[in-house]
Amino acid sequence: MENNQIQTILLASAEVKQTIARDQQQVETIRKAAETIAHSFRNGGRVYFCGNGGSAADAQHLAAEFSGKFYKDRAVLPSEALHTNSSYLTAVGNDYGYEEVYARLASSFSPHDVLVGLSTSGNSTNIVRAFEVCRARKVTTIGMTGKGGGKMQSLSDIWIEVPSNDTPRIQEAHITIGHIICQLVEEMLF
Repeated sequence: MENNQIQTILLASAEVKQTIARDQQQVETIRKAAETIAHSFRNGGRVYFCGNGGSAADAQHLAAEFSGKFYKDRAVLPSEALHTNSSYLTAVGNDYGYEEVYARLASSFSPHDVLVGLSTSGNSTNIVRAFEVCRARKVTTIGMTGKGGGKMQSLSDIWIEVPSNDTPRIQEAHITIGHIICQLVEEMLF
């Protein structure tokens, strides 16, 4: 890999984030997502995350920022990634189908909870199904997708679109946006 290729990749990643930063509607949507999560925590709710592949790793990372700490040494903010119990995941995937692994858990959420789904395409069937269950249960959903939003766009109470079709660039922006939300929530609550 040549140096100019590395520079091109870094600049492409930065450009996606700069595009979001210049879009006041997206900035407002990110703020609204943070306020919604803070409101959930204030009212005894929990925040759940889900994703597939690299997005599952990002979901787990963000859940840990809330349940552990971000900048501040503070009380636990109850949050978890839905895919971390491999026995559950494989049993439900086997018995009901992989598309139901998140929906089955979502059926236990309360209206004070929030589900954050990360999907570069916005069409991950298991996340779409969970969002459908959340809608029926009046659980707030925050969708983080790539350009267009796929099926998740219309199912998200709050939809954060990364204006890219390039999976690595979308995932890099998702973790940046997630970190911003974590920081804002900590500042709102502590």
